[in-house]
Amino acid sequence: MSSNGYAQYQQNNILTASPSKLLIMAYDGAIKFSRVAGEKMKENNLNEQSININKAIAIVMELVSTLKEEVDPLLVNRLRSLYAYVVEKLGMANLEQDQAALAEAINILSELREAWAECDRKMQAEAQAQQQVAA
Repeated sequence: MSSNGYAQYQQNNILTASPSKLLIMAYDGAIKFSRVAGEKMKENNLNEQSININKAIAIVMELVSTLKEEVDPLLVNRLRSLYAYVVEKLGMANLEQDQAALAEAINILSELREAWAECDRKMQAEAQAQQQVAA
């Protein structure tokens, strides 16, 4: 598949994804960029490290912007605090070449991603069960 064909495939995946899948994709992106930043940190490639950490931070900030306080204020406040902590750890990792801070940010993002993925799996199973009952 050509790179142009792959880009079109990726764009179609994004345009047709459910909100929960988009959320999971955002976590995947933040985790991927953080891991690449860790590799670049080990190589002492500060420019690429910084570029990738900034991409991860941008995704986390986008996650913050999607929070809807009216849905569940307590959950939103907890997520906002976690996201702020992740951004702080990513910034610390970038400024101080701190692998431990980067690993902590990746761990939190990975746990949140898995929690949302589990919710998505349960929602899909429930929707499928409802369709079978209706049929």
